[in-house]
Amino acid sequence: MSAQYYLFMLVNGLTQGMLLFIIASGLSLVFGVLRVINFAHGSLYMIGAFVAYSLSTLLAGTTMLNFLLLLLIVPPAIALLGLLLEVSMFRRVYGEEHLLQLLLTYALVLILDNVVRLIWGGDPRNVSRPDFLAGSVDFLGMALPSYNVFILIVGPVIALGLWLLLYRTRAGNVIRAAVSYPDTLGALGVNVSWVMTATFMLGCWLAGLGGVLMAALANIDLGIGMEKIIECFAVVVIGGLGSVGGALLGSLIIGVGVTFFQLPLGRWALVFPYFMMALVLIVRPWGLFGRPER
Repeated sequence: MSAQYYLFMLVNGLTQGMLLFIIASGLSLVFGVLRVINFAHGSLYMIGAFVAYSLSTLLAGTTMLNFLLLLLIVPPAIALLGLLLEVSMFRRVYGEEHLLQLLLTYALVLILDNVVRLIWGGDPRNVSRPDFLAGSVDFLGMALPSYNVFILIVGPVIALGLWLLLYRTRAGNVIRAAVSYPDTLGALGVNVSWVMTATFMLGCWLAGLGGVLMAALANIDLGIGMEKIIECFAVVVIGGLGSVGGALLGSLIIGVGVTFFQLPLGRWALVFPYFMMALVLIVRPWGLFGRPER
């Protein structure tokens, strides 16, 4: 096989990794700050993809403006859904045993998946790529899909934005303080419960953004939520709780690894995320960029 073929595979792997990062970073943020195992994160991502499909049919066009409208409307809509779920359900299990959180979020997965089935049915759907991103870009004599290149740009922008938010703004300082010193933060007059709510909404916003981007990359169906949430948990374990850099590195490892291992192993390559997760748990249980819990 030629070098161009491997380069093309690398681009595909990086694209999958960047898309996984956008989704997993929301889960890592919620897991790291709220200490909640949100198994329903994948369902929110799936709902974002289906809502994007419905809006794209209403807009009836493949212009860049229509696609930008999807990016502007769908993620905030999923964030508002997250607000409803956080206030009504998640707020009740903060600080509880992880088993209780897991049972609650898994029940929520069953509910949301059946709601999606009732509204959209079980047939695969997709969103047409905008004309501007439907072509290809010449790179070293090889035609790369423009949409893949677009995702390769969006991923690092999201990573930089999250890093700046968490480590270069007052809001980020408050979010990080809510992890370790919630009582002290409350004594200073900060409404800690609303800090947690805003953090949860940001995680849901990222899930919705990932859903929109995924809907124009490949077919969407009822199984994408469960498939992606497993990969997201692997990313969190590999990268470390609440670490943006860890989520980015873990996502790229999984995206590129699965893509290349599919060549010799076929569907057995799907085992790769679990292998990496087990390896990190053995060598560094708190993740590559995480810190040991006290």
